[in-house]
Amino acid sequence: MAVAIAVTRERREGETRCAVTPETVKKLVALDASVAIEAGTGLGSSIPDHEFEAAGATVRPDLGSVLAGVDIVLKVRAPTSAEISALKPGAVVIGMLDAYREKATVEALRGAQSTAFAMEFVPRITRAQVMDVLSSQANLAGYRAVIEAASEYGRGFPMMMTAAGTVAAAKVFVMGAGVAGLQAIATARRLGAVVTATDVRPAAKEQVESLGAKFIAVEDEEFKAAETAGGYAKSMSAEYQAKQAELTASHIVKQDVVITTALIPGRQAPILVTRDHVASMKAGSVIVDLAVEAGGNVEGSRLDAVVTTENGVRIVGWANLAGRIAADASALYARNLFAFLGLIIKDGALVIDQDDEILTAAVVTHAGEVVHQGLKG
Repeated sequence: MAVAIAVTRERREGETRCAVTPETVKKLVALDASVAIEAGTGLGSSIPDHEFEAAGATVRPDLGSVLAGVDIVLKVRAPTSAEISALKPGAVVIGMLDAYREKATVEALRGAQSTAFAMEFVPRITRAQVMDVLSSQANLAGYRAVIEAASEYGRGFPMMMTAAGTVAAAKVFVMGAGVAGLQAIATARRLGAVVTATDVRPAAKEQVESLGAKFIAVEDEEFKAAETAGGYAKSMSAEYQAKQAELTASHIVKQDVVITTALIPGRQAPILVTRDHVASMKAGSVIVDLAVEAGGNVEGSRLDAVVTTENGVRIVGWANLAGRIAADASALYARNLFAFLGLIIKDGALVIDQDDEILTAAVVTHAGEVVHQGLKG
């Protein structure tokens, strides 16, 4: 029998993305899989139901009918309790499960005997690059952060010379030069801003400068060894943090826009911009906190709100910035999922190779147990 795949409408508040597109539906059907989609799944990404049907999917009216007897469920966010209770025992669930924080969901998936894969746990190795949802979504979030900043900022980004005088270019400071930060740098540069950036990883300096921005950091011996084998920033000593904080404080006061992107999966976001930093900025300045869902990089940021401080600084804390460019975010995410499915659908059958390093890294629950090493206990 063909592998039965279901895609349900995202029920988490504010989630506009979807887990498949007509492009990936066609590819799944070509793998001899059947695809059932709940009505309205693609509306937040501007994909009407009839486009899924034209690609070969069956559109069903409600949750119960779309999940009945399916082998694999594809999600953007973690499934709700209603979705989990409708699964058959042993069904595979794949999505961005936010497993460190969604502990109740992990426990529910364990109880349902589900084999659940968290796409955020896919390792950053060469053969898994096409499955890297953190990179695909962060790339779009970095772009959107600059668009949000430009929208809130009461002036233009580029230098403009007119008969009435010259308009100075905006000064943009990007804190964190991972995927989101680098895209923010590139976007701000395209809009004509003068861009500076900082990161504690030495490799970031060359990347920042290659995009035409100036790198700002305390470049001592600790800085030179401040990157993990997985490419994430290491926690720095209190002494280094104090020196970097002093440099940051003297730099932020001169900026028009600050964009913070520092986030390590599974951890509380580090504070990069303090209340004193915010208080030192000019009225009309804008800060965009990309880590607001994990506690925030900015003191005073608030989830899903724009806060205006007493000194006139606007702190933008929108959740799910990638979801604010949903059509592209869904397209990239769906391709990530299709690549991942290629590991478990072989010759038209569902086959989970427990020795595959990608599957081993990404699996959260299996056979009634929590099996991910970082989540046990």
